[in-house]
Amino acid sequence: MKQTIPCRQSFTDTLLELGRKDKDIVVVTSDARGSVTLSDFAKELPEQFVEVGIAEQNAVGVGAGLSMAGKKVFVCGPACFYVARSLEQVKVDLAYSQNNVKILGVSGGVSYGALGATHHSLHDIAVLRTFPGMQVVLPCDVRQTRKLAEQLVDNDHPVYVRVGRNAVPDVYPDDTFDFRIGKSNRLADGNDLTLIGAGETVYHCCEAAGRLREQGINARVIDMHTLKPADTGAIIEAARETGKIITVEEHSVFGGLGAIVAETVVQNHPVPVRILGIPDENVIHGKPLEIFRYYGIDAEGIYRTAIEFYRS
Repeated sequence: MKQTIPCRQSFTDTLLELGRKDKDIVVVTSDARGSVTLSDFAKELPEQFVEVGIAEQNAVGVGAGLSMAGKKVFVCGPACFYVARSLEQVKVDLAYSQNNVKILGVSGGVSYGALGATHHSLHDIAVLRTFPGMQVVLPCDVRQTRKLAEQLVDNDHPVYVRVGRNAVPDVYPDDTFDFRIGKSNRLADGNDLTLIGAGETVYHCCEAAGRLREQGINARVIDMHTLKPADTGAIIEAARETGKIITVEEHSVFGGLGAIVAETVVQNHPVPVRILGIPDENVIHGKPLEIFRYYGIDAEGIYRTAIEFYRS
């Protein structure tokens, strides 16, 4: 099913619902209320909304100060700026100081496909997972995004959440699934190999697994929504039970999901791992799905890689 709203709106709609009941919830943004879909929040709860203008560093600092005053702070804006322009503030004011601030990075990965490398966020996982105490979460659809927003209100850690720009297909058909930060979800069983995705690549992993089943190959699919703390237990189990792992990420092949999985298996149960992601180059310009297709991180590309990998 194709959703009609993007994950960013699912997150902010949930924040508005929660903010009506909890006056300690405060949203800070940097001239991005349209991009983040915060107009309704700002209109209905102006006393809980802070606009700093195009000043992401200030947004993080203001958010840290509000957190120290007891507020539950959500700093929202384009992912590419909060993991580059204001990285020092995220490192010092949030991670080092352990302030209870959540960063909602919207239009992450290659969502701004036509705008080029300046607007892509393909290094965020690699950088932020090295900050002590920082949690990193990439929800895969609107239902998971809603559950995440609800849990973050009572989460005391600094957290980075990355979502895309456009509406995405449902991965979860209803709201009955379990969601816990740090605990992955198995979406398909299989012992021939494992596909591990995060964020928008999870849907493509599920689609590829369906095609593989038609060829008699049973692929396990894992939604590794939390990149830090990652569910290393599920990774080790997949290595032991399936023998081969393919990771799929809307991120550089350096330092992201693939690196997390490779680091885990090499220290616990070494098996062959293929890392699908963005290579060491500036990304082509295009629509997000065109970019996915070009780099082989869409369903077709995953399917082709899995066929070759399984038979090798």
